[in-house]
Amino acid sequence: MSSLVSAKAVRFDPNSMWIDLSDGRTIGIPLAWFPRLLRGAPEQREQVRITSRGLHWESLDEDISIAGLLAGLGDQSENNNTFAA
Repeated sequence: MSSLVSAKAVRFDPNSMWIDLSDGRTIGIPLAWFPRLLRGAPEQREQVRITSRGLHWESLDEDISIAGLLAGLGDQSENNNTFAA
């Protein structure tokens, strides 16, 4: 079911990413789940490209699948240093 849902719009507040989905839902995701987004400048976050499978930020080297978000998954990279100085 989740593979049929796609992102329609993305916006940010200081702590969260908000995604409007094609099925009418809006989900809020803590930026802390994705360290590259958290550390990125607001201008970089706004440069999101919405694809049929998810979200892509070229300048931040970040790809996020909608299916993964709906499954409750955060950053799955091996080098996730959320709490690094």
